[in-house]
Amino acid sequence: MRQCLNPDCLSPNSDKAKFCLKCGHKLLLVERYWAKMILGEGGFGRTFLAVDEFKPSKSLCVIKQFLPQAQGTTNVQKASELFAQEAQRLEELGQHPQIPTLFAYFTHQNRQYLVQEFIDGQTLQQELESKGIYTEPEIYQLLQDLLPLLNFVHQNKIIHRDLKPENIIRRNSDSQLVLVDFGAAKSVASSPSSAPGTIIGTVQYCAPEQAKGKPDFISDLYSLGVTCLNLLTNVEPTELFDDWQGEWLWRKHLKLNTVSHRLGQIIDKLIEPKPKDRYQSVAAVLNDLQLKDATSRYPRLETFLKTKQWQEADLETSQLICQLAQREQEGWLDYQSIKSLSYSDVLEIDRLWRKYSYNRFGFSIQKRIYQSLVVTQTVDAPIMPKFGEIVGWRNPNSSGWLSHSELTFDLSAPEGHLPRGLSTKGFRSLFSKGRTAFFERI
Repeated sequence: MRQCLNPDCLSPNSDKAKFCLKCGHKLLLVERYWAKMILGEGGFGRTFLAVDEFKPSKSLCVIKQFLPQAQGTTNVQKASELFAQEAQRLEELGQHPQIPTLFAYFTHQNRQYLVQEFIDGQTLQQELESKGIYTEPEIYQLLQDLLPLLNFVHQNKIIHRDLKPENIIRRNSDSQLVLVDFGAAKSVASSPSSAPGTIIGTVQYCAPEQAKGKPDFISDLYSLGVTCLNLLTNVEPTELFDDWQGEWLWRKHLKLNTVSHRLGQIIDKLIEPKPKDRYQSVAAVLNDLQLKDATSRYPRLETFLKTKQWQEADLETSQLICQLAQREQEGWLDYQSIKSLSYSDVLEIDRLWRKYSYNRFGFSIQKRIYQSLVVTQTVDAPIMPKFGEIVGWRNPNSSGWLSHSELTFDLSAPEGHLPRGLSTKGFRSLFSKGRTAFFERI
């Protein structure tokens, strides 16, 4: 299907059509790009999924069409300037693998367009809606993925000003997080000006100083912290802040989720309303995260995971869990030994698995899959066969569980496939009588 780009028409047409059958508008933009469908609409215009006819592969791209909702000559002119600045920001930053590449920027029939790389994946908002709230390991991984990227943006003297779950995409090809929509981004020549500027951004995620027209680089850190709160609670940020008391009450909305004192401290410092009490740089946040990483007690496991030796890492995990539970001789866990496991130890092992598998493997991934089944099942017993099929431990066409040698030890395996470890009997016991106790350790 070819989508008409005429704002007053937008009719679908056949793949071979050259002109819109309804309005006669030419469907091929600057003799190169044609739109397939509308992806979204914002304050500055519409976004279309498109095809680049100049590429032999006819690769996908994104067309952004300037169509401001602003009223009045001054507002439209300002919106036009911001649209042009977005193209400039993308050109400056687009060589980074976690920022879309700018392909073109031009004016056609008195309307501005920019064409950029298409990122195939889900936004974090879509992930939240489909998979549910994020766990602590997922938030740690998010911070470790995004902070170096944000540091790159800030080093280029740019404030994003609209960091939120909808503007972060997890790319399907490598599970890497990509920061999109630089329409609100602001370039700072030397240091942020003290004079009030244009108030822009999404209110729920906007730092207090940015809401007054005085954004700073640390305003992005505030938005990142609020993003973490939204992902941990699935509650709108405005409901997490008590205006009367002037304080955040996000812990009351965690429900069954668990956040350690350490992560809570980091988030609290990210979302400090007073700029002077907030983290003053990305480096400061990374430093606190690295202090946590420095306590890793599992260098052998990390080496296996770094080098993609998944089978060895799986067996190492089995031995570590048994050691931690003092069940080395038995080689498997019972209900009481599961309950004795240290939360921080299991969390660290899970963090390493998630880090080096690009969030495909880990206990917390398995927990999320298990919990999704608990919600839909009324009888407890049938959950495990279905769980085994989803994570690839069980053949859906037979009643048998796969042996350890039959597992898939690479990233093509189903989500949550690893770690399994232990003996088949032993690890299954983690997810039978004692499964609830085990997941409580995560």
